[in-house]
Amino acid sequence: MLLSVAAPVMAEHGVIEQLRLAVPASHRELWLQAEASSWQPWLEQQSGFEGRELFWDPEREEGLLLIRWSSRAQWKAIPSEEVQRVKEVFEARVNQALNRDPAAAPLFPLLAEGELRSQALPSR
Repeated sequence: MLLSVAAPVMAEHGVIEQLRLAVPASHRELWLQAEASSWQPWLEQQSGFEGRELFWDPEREEGLLLIRWSSRAQWKAIPSEEVQRVKEVFEARVNQALNRDPAAAPLFPLLAEGELRSQALPSR
């Protein structure tokens, strides 16, 4: 069973970035707090960002993020250095909250990433 923490909305001709992370049950709330305080404000400033949904699967202890973009070009125009900077902020907040060594492996490692594109249905 997936727990939705945002209302779903489908982009008509955009693209959806799909990320799967390991999220232990014991740290689900920390994951959501760190997401809300790092990635969400940054994403809201990005051109083409339309919204996102976060889900958590308690059986697999995995998070699923679906991030909607107006276009693939806008999403891919974001410099990887900028994404890395926000990732470091996210991980620093997690490590600080748990008093973990900053050099420790990420608590929420990326398991898979991909993209979904909406397709116009053929007219009848």
